[in-house]
Amino acid sequence: MQTAVILILAALICTGGGTIYYLYRAVHVPVPAESSNFLVTSGSSLPDFTRALKKQGIVATEWPLQVWALISGAAGSLKAGEYSFETGDTAAKMLSKVVRGEGVQRKFTILEGWTFRDLRDALGKNKALKQITRDLNDNEILDQLGIGKSHPEGLFFPDTYFFVHGHTDLDLLRRSALKMSTELQAAWAERAYGLPYDNPYAALIMASIVEKEALLDVEKPTISGVLCNRLHQGMRLQADPTVIYGLGSGFDGDLKRRHLRQDSPYNTYKRKGLPPTPIALPGAAALAAAVNPANTKAIYFVARGDGSHQFSTTLQEHNAAVRTYQLK
Repeated sequence: MQTAVILILAALICTGGGTIYYLYRAVHVPVPAESSNFLVTSGSSLPDFTRALKKQGIVATEWPLQVWALISGAAGSLKAGEYSFETGDTAAKMLSKVVRGEGVQRKFTILEGWTFRDLRDALGKNKALKQITRDLNDNEILDQLGIGKSHPEGLFFPDTYFFVHGHTDLDLLRRSALKMSTELQAAWAERAYGLPYDNPYAALIMASIVEKEALLDVEKPTISGVLCNRLHQGMRLQADPTVIYGLGSGFDGDLKRRHLRQDSPYNTYKRKGLPPTPIALPGAAALAAAVNPANTKAIYFVARGDGSHQFSTTLQEHNAAVRTYQLK
């Protein structure tokens, strides 16, 4: 095949400009094919590439594109990946995409407030990612990532991650873990004086509670301030999301009084201080709130039912707010 193309190239040179013009037109005329994606595998040759295009109906004849690739010096510069062909593209444009490595970009979004279980479920359903963690337990994943923690919760940063063909779920987790480490260290470096915790991991735990308590970013510093006030005063946090996390997958969405009486390391109604690990994946706003809580005297808050909260400085005020917003 390569010899035949070289002979054709030699013939074109001998026959002059008219044939060169035909060749140029052949690879620069929009191809009447439907949009589609195709793969260029590692080690693919120029004939492999043009054969794949012909098989998908993107080009009718292989040799014009092969000769054009040789003339333009692109023949040995094909990059593996998944590429998109749009209706109206030309063969020359397709070649340019593959030479430049402009493959299809896919994305995966990790939502703020997800648990690690939520993250694993979403990764497992993503068909574009190569699955290599499906049969690993949480500790095995941490080992693969080289993370020196015994619990994965909170260690992955919520964001939208772009990836190309061949990217694995472990690759994505590695990127997310690195970003969380970077964001946490940056936040900790800007922490306020006098926090009721003295290390970044404790701040991460607080951030995860704030993330689950606050629907509105604007309230996150105040909620963090309330929780910090309670820690400073030796009060229990009494944070419902920690109790819910401790109940695990058996929780049906209806938090009852008996749940609040059920002891666990995550029941902050029963135990003082922070829970032993984060309870969710906190975003940037929650991290910032955990290290720079609002200066407030409030030690209570109750949900208003519209996503916001009523903050109170005394139990009497809090009980009145509960009657107003939750017992009406």
